Amino acid sequence: MNNYYLMIAFMLFVTYLPRVIPLAILSRMQIPDIVIAWLKYIPAAILASLLAPALLMTDGGLYLSLNNISLLAAIPTFIVAIYKKSIFLTVLTGIITMLLFEYIIEGSQFVQAMV
Repeated sequence: MNNYYLMIAFMLFVTYLPRVIPLAILSRMQIPDIVIAWLKYIPAAILASLLAPALLMTDGGLYLSLNNISLLAAIPTFIVAIYKKSIFLTVLTGIITMLLFEYIIEGSQFVQAMV
């Protein structure tokens, strides 16, 4: 049992340390404005890199089709995200449009059971 506590403590240490060291070092440095501006694009780039394969690919290939309900649901979701700038409305739009497209295009049994 003590090995588990030791293992958890070690995992805490190895995940916490890589986050604290850069923060401690960078908080004492004067970072140029251009680097700060560049860093602001990192979350959007990471989100795009996570979303693009899920929206555009299936079975290892590009899937641009009107039957790609993930891509179709992304369109109104992106529009709401751009114009409303609300995470809640964006997520809600994504969920509702995904359920609608599943019901309309695929005739999902899950959605039919809910209706």
